[in-house]
Amino acid sequence: MKFTITRSVFLKTLNDVSRAISSKTTIPILTGLKLVLSDTGLVLTGSDADISIESRIDATSENNDLQIESTGSIVLPARFFSEIVKRLPENTMTLEVKDNFQTLITSGSSEFTINGLDANNYPRLPEISAPQPLMLNAEVLKQLINQTVIAVSNQESRPVLTGVHFVISGAQLMAVATDSHRLSQRTLDLEQPTTTDYDVIIPGKSLVELSRMLTDDIDQVELRIAENQVLFIIGQTAFYSRLLEGNYPDTTRLIPTSSTTTVEFAAPALLAAIQRASLLSHESRNNVVRLTLDVATQSAIIYGNSPDVGNVEEVLQFSALSGENLEISFNPDYMKEALQAFGQTTVEVAFTAPLRPFTLVPSEDRDHFIQLITPVRTY
Repeated sequence: MKFTITRSVFLKTLNDVSRAISSKTTIPILTGLKLVLSDTGLVLTGSDADISIESRIDATSENNDLQIESTGSIVLPARFFSEIVKRLPENTMTLEVKDNFQTLITSGSSEFTINGLDANNYPRLPEISAPQPLMLNAEVLKQLINQTVIAVSNQESRPVLTGVHFVISGAQLMAVATDSHRLSQRTLDLEQPTTTDYDVIIPGKSLVELSRMLTDDIDQVELRIAENQVLFIIGQTAFYSRLLEGNYPDTTRLIPTSSTTTVEFAAPALLAAIQRASLLSHESRNNVVRLTLDVATQSAIIYGNSPDVGNVEEVLQFSALSGENLEISFNPDYMKEALQAFGQTTVEVAFTAPLRPFTLVPSEDRDHFIQLITPVRTY
């Protein structure tokens, strides 16, 4: 096996695939990067058994300048190989596999020899065919992921809550995540209705890595779902993730259908106020801020307090306030992450009682995005 390639092109593909490679794995060969060279191109594969990424560099593409001398395959130690490629001196590099899987990497006057492994021992990726794959807008998918993964649980005691629940039916995709303290639910209208319904749980960690790969130059993502795997196809790259087993809790019953108090804020202004209030609340053990709404005087005041440091009080600006007077306490970190997911929009916050979960929805597109936060009991 021997080929020469433009180093920058190879490094970009290598970086994408390396997202799936972990040094902490019970299968030693998975600490390596698999390379398979055929007459049509070069395929790089990385996996940690949960996530697998396979990316292809076409021999016919002019940008790659891939020159193939002999085909073959090899598994190379990913960490060392990546560091070597990053530091090679020239714009092009040559890789040649010799006897006993010894691999020679040359660029200019620099020459490295590293030991590889037989690629036949590398686990095979599943073949996921889909009679009707789903096509998703890459920018919208990235937004959906970023808006829902904030609410996944970090606790392995309930594994299903460490993932995002995807429900696809007809012309709609719903993604929801909860850690039992907060919930985030986003709905998408699909351009092409699906004839097959899906109900799957995708690990939050997988979706975070996928989101990082959805750069501005990508328009569409193809989604395929199998029994225990999901596949996202992004251009020349295939992103596989295992699915979480189990039944996701019925989250629809958690979302209130009515409210007693509603208030509208500009999301960036409310976010900035909560960031200021949390400067002091982080110094106290309970990390809580308090919001007081007075409908009669049309006032909204936020408080942060630390017995050791001091307290903060700020009058908030809002565009509408109606219903009953309310005083409620909540974790400011949950609120900050929720507001960041709304961006520059106006957000409506709806309350039912001081100790009942409250909801946040964008004022303009309230049917497609909702977040729920459980308040904190302070007495």
